[in-house]
Order: sequence, then structure tokens, then C-alpha cells
Amino acid sequence: MNENLCGNGTIHEIKLFQHYIYAIIYSVILVPGLISNVLALWVFHVYIKETKKAVIFMINLAIADLLQVLSLPLRIYYYLNKSWPFGHGMCMFCFYLKYVNMYASIYFLVCISVRRCLLIISPLRYSSTKRRRDRCWSALGWFIVCIGCLPFPLLRQSPTSKDICFSELPMMPLTLASGVTLVTIAELIGFLLPLGVVLTCTWLTAASLREKNCILQDSGEKRKALKMVLSCACVFLVCFMPYNITLPLDFLAKSNMKISCALKNAILRAHPITLCLASFNSCLDPVMYYFTTDEFKRRLSRPELPESFHLHRRISSATTEVTALQSEQKSEDTP
Repeated sequence: MNENLCGNGTIHEIKLFQHYIYAIIYSVILVPGLISNVLALWVFHVYIKETKKAVIFMINLAIADLLQVLSLPLRIYYYLNKSWPFGHGMCMFCFYLKYVNMYASIYFLVCISVRRCLLIISPLRYSSTKRRRDRCWSALGWFIVCIGCLPFPLLRQSPTSKDICFSELPMMPLTLASGVTLVTIAELIGFLLPLGVVLTCTWLTAASLREKNCILQDSGEKRKALKMVLSCACVFLVCFMPYNITLPLDFLAKSNMKISCALKNAILRAHPITLCLASFNSCLDPVMYYFTTDEFKRRLSRPELPESFHLHRRISSATTEVTALQSEQKSEDTP
């Protein structure tokens, strides 16, 4: 970063502002994100057996959100204490994990949208999709995202001070053409293409509701599918669009290109906020599950949730009693 453009004092103020923003917003996300995603995984694992309605993709999305939330305590510690005592390897891993989870969330939101759209447009063809196929698409998505996010840590150099981590790690020297190419690829493949797919699925699902031969029951299913696809599009627009708008601007501000001091300060203050906003999807996704998935809402309703815990308790007690009876029987048979 060309620190001489705005003066060292201004750069120091921006750094303090970034630490303040990151510490506050990550602290706000931590508890609700952790509870809601653990609860979502519990509901999906215990109750929902069928693979229609993109359940496999929802499970993977919840895993991506949970991994992101689990990395937040170390980030909060760093931004509050302005030091990193956990080693350079852990720093690079947490830095890498942030982008893996963000782009994995984008990928699985796309999968959910496409899956629901195909179920509505061609129900006879896609209603019998096997669980194995969804798992293969999920594994492929994790592989692509993990490979695609490698440039984020690989383009960072080892810091001169052991107390520096995350976005403050020094960048490797890049030509302007190389930097523009990398940012363009990240924008096209990581955001614009997925956004285009989600918006297309939204349009196709909405168009299917206007068909004249749509019966009442079919219309209800299509409305549920449209609600799900619209929710995916809203998460995209609210969480990921602001970040992807400021991403190329942040590269511009941190390069050696001559831009005005006011514009540079505005970009450097806006980009951390949009990055934190991208992390809010870990709290919004469980809300999407609740309001768009009947099974999820029913299992978290007041009558059924206590019953489920009571059922597990009775099963556990019955298992304990059977084990005790078997032990007594063995002791009686032993001479």
C-alpha cells in the first residue's frame, strides 16, 4: 500500500477503524451464527431423510457457515489485542478458511437454486435424483472452491512482525496486469456467474407460476420453490454484492496507482464493512431454512421440539435398561 499518499497518520487511523469494525461485527455474528447452524445441522441430520428440496446442499451450506463461525474467535482476539500469538501457519489457515467458506456458501446457494428450479420445471425427471448425485456435486464444489481460493494465501508474504495477520499481511509484488487479471477472474467466476444463475432460476421459477395449466397443489409447490430461490437471491444481493463491488476498488486503493486521498480513505473504510457483511450470511442462511422449508419450521415448532428431546431421552433410558438386564442375565448364568 502506498502509505505516502495520505500520510502515515491517516493510514494508522484507518487500521484502527478496521480493527474496531471487525471486532464488533464478528462478535455480533459469533453466538447466533454458532447456535443457529448447529441447530440446523441437528434438524437436517435427525429428521429430514429425503433428498428432494436440496437437503444435501443445505447441509453443506450449514457446514460452510459453521466453519466460518468457528474461525471467528481467533479473529476477534487478534482485532481486540492487535497481536497474533498463534503462529504464522494458523494465521494463513484462518485467512484461507475465510474465503473458502465464503465462496463455498456462494456455490451451495447456486446449487439450492438450480435444484429447486429443476424440480419445478421438470418434476418427473429430477424428483428421483439420487442422494449420491447430490453428494458428488457437493464434493466437486468443495474441491473447486478449495483450489480456487489458494491464490488468497499464496499471494501473501511472511510478515516482518509475528503480530501481523489477515488482511494486514504484505502482498507479493504483482504487475498491474496480473492483479487486474486475478481480480477479474475472481469477480466473473466467484460472483457474476453464480449471480446470473440464481437470477435466471428465480425468473424461470416465477414464470412457471404464470402457466395456465397449473393446478392448485402444483401452484403451492411452485410458490414454495419461488420463496426458496428468492431467498437465495436476497442473500446474494445483501451479503455478497457489496463485497464484490468493493473488491476491485480495494485492489485499486492498495496498488501504486495515483488516486485521490479522499477516495482511497473511503474505499479502505468501506471494504472491511462489506467483508463483514459477507460473513452475515452465516446468520441469514438458517433464517432462510426456517421460512422456506416446511420440514425445518415444523421440527422447530414448540410442540415437536420438546417431544423430540423427550423421545431421545426415552430411547436412551430404554437402551440403558436393556443393557442392565443383559448384564444381570449374564451374571446369573455365570456359575
